[in-house]
Amino acid sequence: MQEYQHWKIEEHPTGIVWLGMDVDGASANVVSTAVLSELNQILVHYSKNLPEGIAITSLKDKGFVAGADVKEFTKITNHQEALELVQYGQSVFNQLDNIPCPTIAVINGFCMGGGLEMALSCDYRIALEDPKTRLSLPEVRLGIHPGYGGTVRILRYMNPLIAMDMMLTGRSINTSYAKKVGLIDEAVPQRLLNNVAEKMLLSKPKKRQAPRISKLLNNRLVRPLVAIQMRKQVAKKAKPEHYPAPYAIIEHWQKNYGDEAEFLHGEAESVAQLSTNKTTKNLVRVFLLQDELKSLASENVDKVNHVHIIGAGVMGGDIATWCVSQGLLVTLQDLNAESLARAKSRAHQYFKKRLKKRLLIKSAMDRFILDINGDGISKADVVIEAIFENKDVKRNLYASIEPKLKEDALIATNTSSIEIEQLCDAISDPTRLVGLHFFNPVTKMPLIEIVQGEQTNQVISQRAINFAKQIGKLPLPTKSSPGFLVNRILTPYMVEAGLLYDTGTSIAAIDQAAKKFGMPMGPVELADTVGLDIGLHVGELLSQAYNYNLPNSFKTLVEADNLGRKTGQGFYTWKNGKKVKPKSKSSAENIDYIQNRLMLRFLNEAVACLREKVVEDKDHLDAGIIFGTGFAPFLGGPLNYIESNGARALYETLESLHNQYGKRFEPDPEWQSLINNS
Repeated sequence: MQEYQHWKIEEHPTGIVWLGMDVDGASANVVSTAVLSELNQILVHYSKNLPEGIAITSLKDKGFVAGADVKEFTKITNHQEALELVQYGQSVFNQLDNIPCPTIAVINGFCMGGGLEMALSCDYRIALEDPKTRLSLPEVRLGIHPGYGGTVRILRYMNPLIAMDMMLTGRSINTSYAKKVGLIDEAVPQRLLNNVAEKMLLSKPKKRQAPRISKLLNNRLVRPLVAIQMRKQVAKKAKPEHYPAPYAIIEHWQKNYGDEAEFLHGEAESVAQLSTNKTTKNLVRVFLLQDELKSLASENVDKVNHVHIIGAGVMGGDIATWCVSQGLLVTLQDLNAESLARAKSRAHQYFKKRLKKRLLIKSAMDRFILDINGDGISKADVVIEAIFENKDVKRNLYASIEPKLKEDALIATNTSSIEIEQLCDAISDPTRLVGLHFFNPVTKMPLIEIVQGEQTNQVISQRAINFAKQIGKLPLPTKSSPGFLVNRILTPYMVEAGLLYDTGTSIAAIDQAAKKFGMPMGPVELADTVGLDIGLHVGELLSQAYNYNLPNSFKTLVEADNLGRKTGQGFYTWKNGKKVKPKSKSSAENIDYIQNRLMLRFLNEAVACLREKVVEDKDHLDAGIIFGTGFAPFLGGPLNYIESNGARALYETLESLHNQYGKRFEPDPEWQSLINNS
């Protein structure tokens, strides 16, 4: 038997062949054309020399398979190329599906996308019983859907409502749920994994089948009715012109389910059609930007074990919760015992919802330690200050805690707007302070701005980047300037929303215009959600730095203690944390005009940040704004949007607004460079 670059083969005396996937030069396995080509050769060989069974597993420390090689999709230029790529993957997995000996996927960690499609091509699937083992078909997030037979084979085993939900959302599921719904046969501890796999191959138990109700739901007369409901659910979160892939999945299932050969052909055609779509190219770009930020972290570094956080407000408490969820020990300090108790209560609710099992919840809460006296400071590897935005109070705090710190402890501030240079000289070694700016809500927002002052030691910055990666966040190195990147760009956009409101535009129309553009939430609702007091404070700091006026409405609402969602009243009325829709109609208002005013202030500030090199380059800027604000991923980031839609046309609209409204719409000089390079 020949040797392969990406697969290691072991033939056991029992007659079982173990195919160990070990993609050369990669930390995690991905399904590429080269990997498929070798698997094809291996399967051809064993089709002629049938073993007792074939077990497919991963030889990587990091999980089973992370999915298909996304970079191959960036090389596709037309429908035919896409179709050939998908059909080749289908042909290899069809061969695995049809080989006349039992096969099993031994899923020793995360199993995603093309990896799960490969597992579904096996007769059986067993998975490592571990919280980190997650299974998903996340292709929809790349603007496509499973293309190597996944849409076909998953319906052999699962209720179509559950299977379609997995594909339409891209969400991952744990092993206990995967077994319950029929996606896997067993979930077992590490020590039993290989033995159970071998026993299954030798005993050849009956293969799982979808529950009886699946026959009814997949019926050709019922499918159109179910599809209507699915489209309604998808429409609540995604418009077809923004995200065509979920609608394509529903259409594919409704139209092609039945004959598997026709179903596979329809799958390939659908994916090929989506692959050349502008949305897909932008979503693939976003995926690669995410990988780019992850790659900034160093490999094989000492891990942080203990984090001490000072400040048990919403941000500090939620940073503590997140760090605990990533396996760290956390001590949380605050002068107010009630604040500490509230933070721990929120953490318990989070773990209860996320972890489900009593022992896992208890284990997490045991690592969440309230520390009113600050005893954890002297033992912590990382100390994060997360108190309110007051320069003098922060400086006094640093001076008081510095003597207690471990010599090599990382000291960081979660400031959202204050320059590091204004804080760092409060400690004896100013090079030691770095910004770790988390975003609210911490448990959902993936980005951390790594704020580097002029004095910040590069080793310290790198350690901060490594820490961000360790706790599952995306690190974005950012220059220390007022507002850094995300708040710098977001604040003028929210200010413009307030100015529109002050001159009579309805909040419904303002938010509708932003959402029509593709923002996940309108700026008015966002202001209410963050808290108008917080927004006003950041706005005051940045308006002084960048010389623009704040809307009267922000000030009036804050003075009346109407702070948004947390008080039940802001621009909107809130009940039980949910927005009450206003009665005012917005149909007569010029949505495109409102959109131009909002988004051109946003884009103009992004262009200014590019010129000032607030971040390394335009890719980092686009990544930071997408992952820090939720800026429409299907547009590929603000600078990508400018490039795709024509810098000159946008500049001319901005100039028109400048003539009408004055300085706040004055185009940044960098627009000329963008126009010249277009």
